[in-house]
Amino acid sequence: MVPTLKFAVFLLALFAFVDASSAEKDFLQCEKIVREWARSALEEEIEGDGHTLRDLLFFLHVPRTGGRTYFHCLVKKVYGAALECPRSYDKLRFDPRKPKCRLVATHDDYSIMSMLPREKTSVMTVLRHPVDRVFSAYEFSVEVASRFLVHPNLTSATELTKRVRAKHKGVSTLDIWPWKYLVPWMREDLFARRDARKMKGLSYVNSNDSYNVEEMAMPLHQFINEPVVLDTVHNGATFQVAGLTNNSYLAEAHDVRHCVQKFTILGEHVLQVAQKRLDNMLFVGLTEKHRESAKMFANVVGPQVISQIASDSSMEGLSKIKSVTEQNSLLSDSELDSNYHQDGTSDQKPTENENVSTENLEGIKKNMTVEKIMEEYKACISPLRNSQSVRRTNSLREISPANFSKEARLLVPETVLQQIRSLNSLDLRLFKYAEGIYAKQNERMHELVTTEELKSVSSYSHGIRLWQATVLATCFAFFILLCVNARRRRSKLKI
Repeated sequence: MVPTLKFAVFLLALFAFVDASSAEKDFLQCEKIVREWARSALEEEIEGDGHTLRDLLFFLHVPRTGGRTYFHCLVKKVYGAALECPRSYDKLRFDPRKPKCRLVATHDDYSIMSMLPREKTSVMTVLRHPVDRVFSAYEFSVEVASRFLVHPNLTSATELTKRVRAKHKGVSTLDIWPWKYLVPWMREDLFARRDARKMKGLSYVNSNDSYNVEEMAMPLHQFINEPVVLDTVHNGATFQVAGLTNNSYLAEAHDVRHCVQKFTILGEHVLQVAQKRLDNMLFVGLTEKHRESAKMFANVVGPQVISQIASDSSMEGLSKIKSVTEQNSLLSDSELDSNYHQDGTSDQKPTENENVSTENLEGIKKNMTVEKIMEEYKACISPLRNSQSVRRTNSLREISPANFSKEARLLVPETVLQQIRSLNSLDLRLFKYAEGIYAKQNERMHELVTTEELKSVSSYSHGIRLWQATVLATCFAFFILLCVNARRRRSKLKI
């Protein structure tokens, strides 16, 4: 009996040794993969003044950061539709090596820079506190998926959606990362829960916690632990800025991301790359300071866009660019999140208004001021947010009493919040780093504004001095003229 026990202990020790040896081997292999990628990524970064606008501006749109509002109500207002590239949320829809446009926005991660003229491209982004971004990702996944509940069953919803999408040109939410993964998955879950309610004879569910109505929708505490969420949402901003999402153009992205998720200590290398890229970006905004970020963008980037348009030697070529035609919807509200992402490409022939003339571009240049930009921003943001609110309310009727709001978030247990923080440790540190960059941008903006004000005062003072000199010169000339006339009169009297 004793020898058998000793043999069992020996086997357990042997297995433990083998497991430890295997784990160490896996770690060393992962460390090599991540280090090599990080070294290559850092070497690719272009040295120079990243705060100077280049020919093409790439808006790296991190999901659920208010990016759509930021793009439509601010960035696009600065550039104008004439300079916007065809929407590229699902794939590049223009020749990136010979762009005839100046502004591209996409959910693609930073790896898309391998497809763009890197030395001629500036990058900007907007970041949000990770806990709020996870809340918003959960809410949006449920909101969009719930629109399919107007159908009698999942098969009907899926088949009809395929037929409708096949008839439409353009991009829908189901084509865009990460929603192309999250929405179909959440849609399937919602139908399964509805079927379960029918079997139980539940026609109404009462709850005070919108984030934990298990009979209606997947609870938040379950959502944050699902594999698809672990792969697309948590630390999503860091992976997106680093170019390592599951939508990456890099062949090694999957291995690097997998290694970081398995050995969290390796995330330091990814964070270092993401921070370096934020340092080199033209502009970094914060969702929590949306209006202040807008003003900063208008003051810092706006004048550079004006100058770029003014000095462009190919203005005649730019006049041939077609403005982007915004489609009111791609699919019906019951099928997709219409109006959330539209595509700028179309097989339709251009209308009279689609051709942008040189005069129109000159008008953009002359009329664009910081004050004008902010006026248009304020006029745009309110109706856009109202429409989003109405759409959200209508969508969530199918899963009432789930009613997402800031007030409802306060009811979520601290244990769930702490788990979200733990799962997004890289994003928390990246956001903190972004706050430091934002503070530096704010200082730079005040320096620019102060400089412009001094120039204005100097110009005004110069104008006053010039006016004074002109008046004095006129008075002196008039005085000389009077003297000459008086001398002539005296000469005539002597004769």
